[in-house]
This record gives sequence, C-alpha cells and structure tokens, in this order.
Amino acid sequence: MSEIKITGQKRLVIVTGRAHPQLAVDIAEELGADLVHTDARTFANGEIYARYDESVRGCDAFVIQSHTNPINEWLMEQLIMVDALKRASAKRITVVSPFYPYARQDKKGRGREPISARLVADLYKAAGADRIMSVDLHAAQIQGFFDGPVDHLFAMPVLLEHFQKMLDPATLTVVSPDMGRVRVADIWSDKLGAPLAIIHKRRDPLVPNQVSVHEIVGQVEGRVCLIVDDLIDTGRTIVKAADALIKAGATGVVVAATHAVFSDPAVELLQSASISSVVVTDTLPIPEEKRFPTLTVLPIAPLIARAIHEVFDDGSVTSMFDGAA
Repeated sequence: MSEIKITGQKRLVIVTGRAHPQLAVDIAEELGADLVHTDARTFANGEIYARYDESVRGCDAFVIQSHTNPINEWLMEQLIMVDALKRASAKRITVVSPFYPYARQDKKGRGREPISARLVADLYKAAGADRIMSVDLHAAQIQGFFDGPVDHLFAMPVLLEHFQKMLDPATLTVVSPDMGRVRVADIWSDKLGAPLAIIHKRRDPLVPNQVSVHEIVGQVEGRVCLIVDDLIDTGRTIVKAADALIKAGATGVVVAATHAVFSDPAVELLQSASISSVVVTDTLPIPEEKRFPTLTVLPIAPLIARAIHEVFDDGSVTSMFDGAA
C-alpha cells in the first residue's frame, strides 16, 4: 500500500451567485485568486440548479451573493450553492452576503409577526454554512441569530476616506436619520471631528415605507449636514430628513449609505433639490438606469477581500476596524 502524504496546504475557493457577479470578480482580483465557475441555471418552472466545474473537496469556500431584487430567488440560489459545496466535501463554507437578506425583520414589533432575519440564519445553517460574513447589518443583534462565527464588516472606513477629502469638519454636522442609527452616527462624528444631530421620526406601523419627520435635535443651521444610514430603499425617509434639515437652516445635505437598495421611486426622489450628493458602496448592483449625476459609488471589494484573506489565514477581522465600530 502506498504512503499517504499530508500536505497541510489550505485551498481557497471563491464562488458567486448570479445576482452581482462583478462584485465577486473584483473581490477575486483583489485576492489574486480565480473564481471557480458555477454552472447555475433556472429551469422553466423556476427551480434553480448549481454545480461546480471543478473539485472543491477539502477547500475553504466563500459563497458570494448580493441580495437584490428578486431577493427570494437569489437567497434560494445561495442556499443551493452552499448545499452543493457541503455535498462535495468542502471543509469550511462561509456565506458572504454583503447585504443580509430580511435584515429589517430582526424583531417582533407587533404580535403575530415573524423574525425573518433569524429564519434566514437558520436556513444558512441548515444548508451547511459554517460562517457568515456581512457588511453593516441593519441590527447588530443579527450576529446572535447564527450558531457560529459572524464577521460583521463596516463600510465606514471606505466612506470616511471619501468624506475626509470632501467635507470641512468646521462647517459639518453629522446627522442620524433616526434613533436606531445614533451609535453609528456618533462614531462618524468622532472620526470627522464634527458635532452630531438627531432626527426624531415616527412611522405608522400599518403603512410600509412611509415616515413623518418630527423634530431635529442638534445644531444644523448654517451647516452642511451629512446623513449617515445603513441603506436607502425607496428614499422617502432620506428625502423627508433632507427637507427638514434645509427647512431648519442647513446650507446643504450630503447622504452616505452602505447599501443602495434603490426601490422605485428612489432614483427620482434622491435627485431632490434638498440633497447635494449621495454616496453609497456597491454591495448591491446599481445598473445604469439607477445611476444619476449626484450619485457616487465606492468599491466595497477591497474591504471584503481583506476580510476573506484574514478568515482564510486565521487572522483577525476585528483588527481591520481598530475596535472603532
């Protein structure tokens, strides 16, 4: 019988779903790695099929998928890809979901509601995922929904670098669009050396995607206001906040968000006269028809690639953020 050689070498495998393939290409390029090709198809009845074109046995696999519309299809595709890796004997499987699906359904606001963000975590676990990596979770508690390591990445360093060149802290006020984002906005204000303002808003739980602005706490008159949020969906919340800030005497409003969901009529609303510019990252695909002159899209691939490298190399993801977020 021939002797078995133990090499001890780990193998990195990066695969991507079909929602945002360009992001995966950019991440692989940053890592100096090749994407393993996936034969992914949708059959006539809507069923999804996925098979890898080469062996993934014993590998450290990262399954990248951006959860854009149609979100349920892309979630199912990612689950099927994870299942295929598990059954092909991958050693460790990390789900890379830059925009975590169903993240806004993170708690029960009223009786008889689901906690869908927890359900998604359970689905990932059932499919065979060992680890989750995501960027700017809507609620930090989602990390506790998954029974395993969760790498919560922050887009703040990417966005901050842009604004440090662009905005003068002497005339700047950082604005939290609601009470839920105060902690994040507070970190932004420390990093930029600018004061903080908070918008108190109230939602009608029976009317989705509608918000009414109530009052602004903090000094905004005669200042440029930077609204920081994790995502922009229809844009109604942001535009109402910008209108309220301009009415309160702000000289300009700049918006920063990680995830550009941009459901209709976001593109139209975000070109409001109250908003000077909108800066987002490309965690989600932004097609040409959803781009507009005042929009800036910053690349998130270098951040995710660095996190993948740390995980693969058994390094520290926390050290990437200097304990600041």
